[in-house]
Amino acid sequence: MGRMETTRRSFIITAGLAAAFPGLAKAAVQATTRGAQESLSLWYEQAAAQWVEALPVGNGRLGAMCFGRIAQERIQLNEDTLFAGGPYDPNNPLSLAALPQVRALIDQARFSEAAQLISSSMMGVPKTQMPYGAAGDLLLDFHGLSGGTAYRRWLDLDTAISATRFSDGKTQYKREVFASAADQVIAIRLSATNGLLNFDLSYRHPLKANYGVTDYTGAKATAAAAPMPWDYREPLRASERPSSLSVRADGADALLIEGRNIDAAGIPAALRYAVRVQALGDGSITPRDDRIEVRGASTVTLLVAAATSYVNYADVSGDPVGTVRAQTAAAAAKPYARLRSAHVHAHQRLFRRLSLRLGSGAPDPRPTNQRIAVAEQQPDAGLAALYVQYGRYLLLSSSRPGSQPANLQGLWNEGVNPPWGGKYTININTQMNYWPAESANLGECVEPLLRMVEDLSVTGAVTASKSYGARGWMAHHNTDLWRAAAPIDGPLWGMWPCGGAWLCQALWDHYDYSPDSAYLRRIYPLLKGASLFFIDTLVEDPQGRGWVTSPSISPENEHHKGVATCAGPAMDRQIIRDLFGWTLKAHALLGDSDAAFAAELEAKRARLPPDRVGAQGQLQEWLEDWDAGAPEQKHRHVSHLYGVYPSEQINVRDTPELVAAAKVTLNTRGDKSTGWATAWRLALWTRMGEGERAYAILQGLLGPERTYPNMFDAHPPFQIDGNFGGTAAILEMLVQSWGGEIRLLAALPQAWPEGSVRGVRARGGVELDLDWSQGKLKQLLLRGQPGQKVKVRHGEHLTEMTLDAKGRARMQ
Repeated sequence: MGRMETTRRSFIITAGLAAAFPGLAKAAVQATTRGAQESLSLWYEQAAAQWVEALPVGNGRLGAMCFGRIAQERIQLNEDTLFAGGPYDPNNPLSLAALPQVRALIDQARFSEAAQLISSSMMGVPKTQMPYGAAGDLLLDFHGLSGGTAYRRWLDLDTAISATRFSDGKTQYKREVFASAADQVIAIRLSATNGLLNFDLSYRHPLKANYGVTDYTGAKATAAAAPMPWDYREPLRASERPSSLSVRADGADALLIEGRNIDAAGIPAALRYAVRVQALGDGSITPRDDRIEVRGASTVTLLVAAATSYVNYADVSGDPVGTVRAQTAAAAAKPYARLRSAHVHAHQRLFRRLSLRLGSGAPDPRPTNQRIAVAEQQPDAGLAALYVQYGRYLLLSSSRPGSQPANLQGLWNEGVNPPWGGKYTININTQMNYWPAESANLGECVEPLLRMVEDLSVTGAVTASKSYGARGWMAHHNTDLWRAAAPIDGPLWGMWPCGGAWLCQALWDHYDYSPDSAYLRRIYPLLKGASLFFIDTLVEDPQGRGWVTSPSISPENEHHKGVATCAGPAMDRQIIRDLFGWTLKAHALLGDSDAAFAAELEAKRARLPPDRVGAQGQLQEWLEDWDAGAPEQKHRHVSHLYGVYPSEQINVRDTPELVAAAKVTLNTRGDKSTGWATAWRLALWTRMGEGERAYAILQGLLGPERTYPNMFDAHPPFQIDGNFGGTAAILEMLVQSWGGEIRLLAALPQAWPEGSVRGVRARGGVELDLDWSQGKLKQLLLRGQPGQKVKVRHGEHLTEMTLDAKGRARMQ
């Protein structure tokens, strides 16, 4: 089938995985027990009072937030295609005619006038994109409870199961929740020992107004929250349901919810969605109108399926009701133990590839929220290790083969109006989501991003043609479920042409970490198309400094008050230099016969202006030395340091003078910023080998200002990118892979004198096990291809190791 017909509905993980990512086929079936000695649980002594205290589960496509409340349990649901709107063409018909005028104004340094013309003639229609929604709440109202003691709730990262346990008198209650990738349902298991379960299950629609108990305003969440009253209950508010919503019995033991997504910014609602809840148990189960009544049960299993009519960005003809009925029926035919076992197996075969131990002490006995509350004052190496494994858990839960990519909130969102639309911001945030994928041994998680880029190569080709008169494809600084590629928001944010090009880095990195010719053939048209766009749109700098983008911005940063519009900012030049380099490598490896294309690419790459050091000794953000006068000296974005990380163009080995300039820039910007920006600073200092500075920043990232009680990253409000950026950076402190070398303990802080990591990956398809003691390498095991030569650097020593006939090499 063609790409337009290849949809998320053909969700075949095991069979499809080897075809999509054959370089990982062997690793995919090697589940180990390396994590047995790790602390792999988040746990709490009270129920969640706020959404950022609830615990997430997900299978890539379906997600839930589990509150662990006693009298009224709340399970908040997400389905990854439940966005607003429907297929639309956002391209501005005035854009192409305005382009030469805008460029002329930029050449004349009339930046404000250029921005005004961009605003009136080049921005997308509408000037925003479609927000991500939520699939509503399941509310379980329990009868007959008189209180709760011995309370505990937790999330086991090793099994991907969220659980709650408490007692009421002589009765012990336990609840388990997991999102099964194997069976495509969320399973909720309720049990009572020495007592019975009596509860009503109802559904609540996600309203535009976020619920009052939820911190969603950006205010700092309390890390050590007071216990909720055991009998706390939120209202159903059925009177506020939209008219399109239907909640009714569906057979003798199930509830069926049908609804529509919302419209937004003039784009009509085009999706239908369905949620089905089937109850199985040993008591009386009775659907009554819009709820299910359960009485006198000792054990109940609720099977929850959710789906929309989304097929792909241009097709909304799916059958969500048929899908959820089929999924719940198939799951109901299996014993709970079998569902649970299949779920755990599917999770552990990926999650258990990597283990991490920092320090030699016993696991910390305090609840997770209490550890976060004092993380900046009390060193907690175990919390940093847990942060890494939680980041891996979140990526595995929000981005699996067949699902949508992880969005601004991964998979989890409470309402229909999330911050920044909860979509895909591709001027840093989506890219950061995938920074840990390769090193953390979860390369399969990149597959949804690959499919999104394939979609954008179609929609972005329309934008390239209509807005720039160019070949190839491109995307600006945001996209959504409908793969919109036009600029949005305004000139200060949206008129940036390199979003699609930067997405290509994750695709190239996957090849670099898991070399495979079939995969390279798949991504080469994407690289070539992205390069063709810049071949056609780069313009000569009027001062003779080389080929530059115009119009553009250095993402979201003003160079003069109120103005960001410019030509050829440093980040653009760095990204395009990388893109052209990846494309030329792929061209050579695959033997592309288009020699003229390669020659033109090489010529243009050679004339991209080099990075520049400004009068303050800083790395210049723009072609002009405007940095000192820029209005916001502590700006969250550090876009011109892309060349340091995640790229490797600027590095301590080859360009020490540019590294020194990057440090000047970072010292000016400061160490603490928004959550994701703090994570980027952490990664930058780590890449430059500054372990103590990186560690100080990490302490701030782990503390309560940048980490919520459930370990979600606090922008604030919640954005998941900081979790992923922090995860990548912590692993980078231990193992770096750039410049044809593997660097061991390159940014190890003194606070972690002992430790080990198993299963971290490096470029070239190499996997490492590493132990250190007293801050020095103790032993190293490499795994890869027999006969493979690997350069390993530890301190000042560079060693070339050759893997034996079993594909292994040791260093002690």
